[in-house]
Amino acid sequence: MMMLVDCSNCRIPLQLPSGARVIRCSICQAVTRIADPRALPSSPYSSTHNQNSTPPAPPVPSPYGQMPAGQPAGVHGRKKAVVCGVSYLNSRYELKGCMNDAKCMREEETDPYKKPTKHNMRMAMFWLVQGCQPGDSLVFHFSGHGSQQRNYTGDEVDGYDETLCPMDFDTQGMIVDDEINATIVRPLPRGVKLHAIIDACHSGTVLDLPFLCRMNRSGQFVWEDHRPPSGVWKGTNGGEVISFSGCDDDQTSVDTSALSKITSTGAMTYSFIKAIEGGNATTYGNMLNAMRSTIRNTDNNLGGSVVTSLLTMLLTGQIGGSRQEPQLTANETFDVYTKPFSL
Repeated sequence: MMMLVDCSNCRIPLQLPSGARVIRCSICQAVTRIADPRALPSSPYSSTHNQNSTPPAPPVPSPYGQMPAGQPAGVHGRKKAVVCGVSYLNSRYELKGCMNDAKCMREEETDPYKKPTKHNMRMAMFWLVQGCQPGDSLVFHFSGHGSQQRNYTGDEVDGYDETLCPMDFDTQGMIVDDEINATIVRPLPRGVKLHAIIDACHSGTVLDLPFLCRMNRSGQFVWEDHRPPSGVWKGTNGGEVISFSGCDDDQTSVDTSALSKITSTGAMTYSFIKAIEGGNATTYGNMLNAMRSTIRNTDNNLGGSVVTSLLTMLLTGQIGGSRQEPQLTANETFDVYTKPFSL
């Protein structure tokens, strides 16, 4: 018989096997000790109110950037991030720049329990939005393969679902945009802001957000309505979600050394960081224009990994489209040249 207990650090529900008195959280690695139920008549789930029980292990910092338990939040709320770079090492889909992207956004994670498997990515997305409160700022960054699959529910304008590929996607499957939307978009309460930075092929609408900012090379823009014809709600629960993605749904994203001149990176992640460091992070419109200019100015030399085209052909049966142009999607429309960019 399995019993549910909360992790002593991140509070995620854990399934405790029958007879077990200690369990390690697969998300934050905190050890939660369970007291002998016979010594706790008032509450068989608590281990903190009996002097004979073993005290719980001290909380450890979460692997994804959350403050240690007990540390007060800042005046503007907490900042939480999930940063995921997948290299698909020793496979025919191997990418060279994704780990570098993750290192640029955050230090490399070496704990084997935090590898970007499908299960771990799902749990990390759940952790990201769990317990969020007004004033919190969340970031979800993914650098790796993306793909498409046929949609049969009628909620995609182009007839395809967009997907992210975890490291074990060839055996466990991909993570579909419907699931991403249901996990980190729809539950988001009022006062919470989420930024997604998705450096992957076919990632234009991978969060299934209702609106896409269609911008031409002159910087003129119009918001396209991508709300599903089926009427399914894809917005938030009052919160704000803005996503920068590496390319449009019919394009591929490049893994290349042409931009940094030193090592391989994802073109989108590199251009995102360069836009911020170059002082263009004033408004969302300026950010998008700066990112596109960086890629466009290096377009002839981008080259990129043949793997992205190979994976697209294998999974969708078609070759990727034109050169990549970063995209901006959101749960609500706004003036991209007056809204300040802020993480």
